[in-house]
Amino acid sequence: MNFSGFYFITDNSLTKSGIAKDVEDAIKGGATIVQYREKCKDTGPMIEEALGIKKICKGKALFLINDRVDVCLAVDADGVHLGQSDMSYTTARRLLGEKIIGVTVHNLKEAKEAEAIGADYLGLSPIFETKMKSDAGKAVGLKTLKEVAEAMSIPVVAIGGIDLSNAKTVMDAGTTTLCAISATVGKDVEKEVKKFNEIITA
Repeated sequence: MNFSGFYFITDNSLTKSGIAKDVEDAIKGGATIVQYREKCKDTGPMIEEALGIKKICKGKALFLINDRVDVCLAVDADGVHLGQSDMSYTTARRLLGEKIIGVTVHNLKEAKEAEAIGADYLGLSPIFETKMKSDAGKAVGLKTLKEVAEAMSIPVVAIGGIDLSNAKTVMDAGTTTLCAISATVGKDVEKEVKKFNEIITA
């Protein structure tokens, strides 16, 4: 499981070129993980869009679905990413078998619990203040990131308020990789992802 490149998350509210083009450009820029996150579409259109993204990712990037285990199964994606209030990890694992399951955590306690039950990777959020998610909560900071990264034997993805000015400090804290939505989506995706990827792989 490759978690060494940029972790790209789609955003329908920010995109200027469309989700499929964003994913294409993100992979060109060096993204190795793509998470399809869609909160507004009905299930049918989501499955259709996810199938298109899967084709783009094939052989180039891991393809994960945010939250929706049903969509993951429908399109046979590589796995899902679950938030603390989404379907329980145990239920998702029963339905998904050996597919990848990532879990959002906000502190060391949640991280240890998620690792203990079998999560394949963690998304620690938000590292810094962010307006991307209204329910993101208080920033956990670099100290918590370092603490979690050092304690875990599974990959830790940093997310929330990350941009090019602080990406190096995030990587220096020991994370496996990072995600930056507002710093890439709605801009020149390939160019911006490439800049982040250079920091990640340095």
